[in-house]
Amino acid sequence: MKLIRFGERGKERPGILINGERYDCSGRFNDWDHTFFQHGGLNLLQKLVEEEGDKLPVVNPQERWASPVARPASIVCAGLNYANHAKEAEMEVPKEPVIFMKPTNTLAGPYDDVIIPPGSTKTDYEIELAIVMGKNALYLKDEAAAYECIAGYTIANDVSEREYQLERGGQWVKGKSSPGFTPLGPFLAIRDNIAEPRNMDLQLTVNNSIRQIGNTETMIFHPSSLIWYISQYMQMEAGDVILTGTPPGVGMGMQPPQYLENGDKVELTIEGLGTQKQVFVDYIP
Repeated sequence: MKLIRFGERGKERPGILINGERYDCSGRFNDWDHTFFQHGGLNLLQKLVEEEGDKLPVVNPQERWASPVARPASIVCAGLNYANHAKEAEMEVPKEPVIFMKPTNTLAGPYDDVIIPPGSTKTDYEIELAIVMGKNALYLKDEAAAYECIAGYTIANDVSEREYQLERGGQWVKGKSSPGFTPLGPFLAIRDNIAEPRNMDLQLTVNNSIRQIGNTETMIFHPSSLIWYISQYMQMEAGDVILTGTPPGVGMGMQPPQYLENGDKVELTIEGLGTQKQVFVDYIP
């Protein structure tokens, strides 16, 4: 089952994707949000899909694709979670997960333009497998319990402004927080549809030139491990998003570095999760 959302900003509605067609679920559900995930919404939706899936209203093809989940309480990120990315960043491979946060207002649709901050010369891309939480989680006992907290998986672009991230006092959040810096989607594949999240191919291109190629098998800390670890320090809530790190090939790591400029087209694909695309454009006051 694949969850989608659609509609103009601030008026998004929930839907599902069946055989490439989008269907409107807003007559049955309010949104794909904390309440939906925490209170058994996935089971109710599964039953609806089985009984009436292709009988639901069809979404107009012209409707914008939105983030497949509503604005979460938290976006939690794992930094340097691929050893070869840590190497290209000239940073030590972490012995424990490196955790940081992104503001939830950075969430954007998978095909929305991304605004380059005014004066930025070091805006960068990062393809990442994203986890959406299916239930609240705090002080989980083990990784098996963590796995049961997963609602599903989607694609994220953890857009980063490297000068803000690394040259302005060491606060990563500064480089991760501009509006639109977390495109998500195009759909959320529920957990049981992904046989092995630890063996998924990832690829990112800029203007059709391959920049990042990787596989989730090279993660240092895999999805269930990350959820278990994070739960020891904070409560994750149903509907929250976890970004699991990026493989090598980011613009910062190239020789010389190659950052994004006005008009650049970025395309991200993860096996089983489809493709998202963005055009990066200069900020206009």
